[in-house]
Amino acid sequence: MPRPVTHTRQGQHPSGHTVSGVCHGTLGELYQGPLRPDTDPEIAVVSFPVDRHSWVYFTPRTAAGPPPHAPPLGEKSVTAAGLFLDHYGLALPPGDWRTHSELPVGVGMASSTADIVATLRCLFRVFSLPYDMDVVLGILADIERADSVFLDEFALYLSGRHRVVRRLGPDVGFHTAFVTEPGTVDTAAVTPLLLDHYRRRGEEYQRCLTDLVKGFDSGDPAAVARAATISAALSQEVLPKAAFDSLRAHRERFGADGVFVAHTGCLVGYLFTSRPRAEVKSELSAFFHSLGHQCTFAQGGYG
Repeated sequence: MPRPVTHTRQGQHPSGHTVSGVCHGTLGELYQGPLRPDTDPEIAVVSFPVDRHSWVYFTPRTAAGPPPHAPPLGEKSVTAAGLFLDHYGLALPPGDWRTHSELPVGVGMASSTADIVATLRCLFRVFSLPYDMDVVLGILADIERADSVFLDEFALYLSGRHRVVRRLGPDVGFHTAFVTEPGTVDTAAVTPLLLDHYRRRGEEYQRCLTDLVKGFDSGDPAAVARAATISAALSQEVLPKAAFDSLRAHRERFGADGVFVAHTGCLVGYLFTSRPRAEVKSELSAFFHSLGHQCTFAQGGYG
């Protein structure tokens, strides 16, 4: 991180004026695999943004008031706030934190990264500082492997190195029907297994990634959905989803354009380039119920 820069507090919001930071989460990834076939692969992702969010609120108040409440921020968000204040040479004024999230923890919806980014966006507003994505990336790099939820577009992203390889634009979007299977995935524990798998199947992943990028470049969501299905199928060899084979077998029945997963999470679902009709949603709900799950419908992507 760069050396701290000292700022005055003149830009802080007045006591009682609540400020907020908001960040969307993900429905796993449309692609997770090697950036290129290699004996030493790097994990590259194209996160799948979802219209579900994390909110962080801060309300400044006078120092004469009662002692501040213990912040209800998660441990990583507290760390991020400390790094932010250290970077800018600032002290947080007296005040109260509040949070809200639509993102379940540990299932592949980027909940912790979204919490961190929402916290940082809130702090930029508390101090009336211009949003600086380089600062956000630097703080994320000090805390965890991350998804690209700090962007408002798709991107090919090296999650371990926190580097945007290529922006893919905001023009592709999907309607989704998905379920969350039981359990959680320890990403750090499975990383060696993933890297071994990437070495073995590097050529297949390269073709998949090439097709995915072509789909984005041409604005063809159906092509993106086909490539996402291949990435999900490759993931089955390492971190299988119990419902995946059933979803793939019944895809045409429901008119879905593809299947997606949280590659290191617990989500699996359908991609639709057009909004499913009410009758189809009823049939989908019954189908997922027959598999033992309650399905959720959500908008994914941006287009």
